[in-house]
Amino acid sequence: MAILCGKDTRLLVQGMGRMGQFHAKLSLEYGTQVVGGVAPGKGGSAVEGIPLFDTVRDAVLATDANASVIFVPPPGAADAILEAADAGIALGVCITEGIPVLDMVRARAAMRGSQMRLVGPNCPGVVTPGECRIGIMPAQITRPGPVGVVSRSGTLTYEAVDQLSRLGIGQSTCLGIGGDPIIGTSFVDALALFEADPQTRAIVMIGEIGGSAEETAAEFIQKHVTKPVVAFIAGQ
Repeated sequence: MAILCGKDTRLLVQGMGRMGQFHAKLSLEYGTQVVGGVAPGKGGSAVEGIPLFDTVRDAVLATDANASVIFVPPPGAADAILEAADAGIALGVCITEGIPVLDMVRARAAMRGSQMRLVGPNCPGVVTPGECRIGIMPAQITRPGPVGVVSRSGTLTYEAVDQLSRLGIGQSTCLGIGGDPIIGTSFVDALALFEADPQTRAIVMIGEIGGSAEETAAEFIQKHVTKPVVAFIAGQ
């Protein structure tokens, strides 16, 4: 089963600039169903064979999209997150780095009661090996298997996944939650998802110094996680 995304994920790309186009193409080549892009003022055109829409709502109505990856620049990224939530998107993955903290405070408050799960911002995204790639992770280093990976650090996510794959240990889902102060999906959220996933038999968790997320995760693991967890905290 894995978590968050899979073969049935129908992905939109919000922000079809150079970066959005580049990673939309990589996700398409990986086999992800990239069903549309959102680029205000360019609705009706297409890029890399991907139809463009003026709004997320227009795109959802036309494509039945259920996930969105957000490459919108920092000044507009929080509004892009809220637009996706308002349009009924189930999973929003925000790659954007440098969103003002107060913008994210406002966005998270506005999302209370929303059905959308947010991953990020300032994260590398989510990959379910062999099924779906959302974001900027180098999916070629992944391989299907039983280990869930969750990390605050983008590059350490790649390092851990690459080492696992080289050792012949595949992954159920690889998830970067982002290192910003205000994020949508926490370590605890990810651990709970992996604990409930029958495909995941063990979990790798990679933390960083700063904040208390790792301590909170450790308490949650002791009380609620039955699967083996290997954790690494970067820094001194």
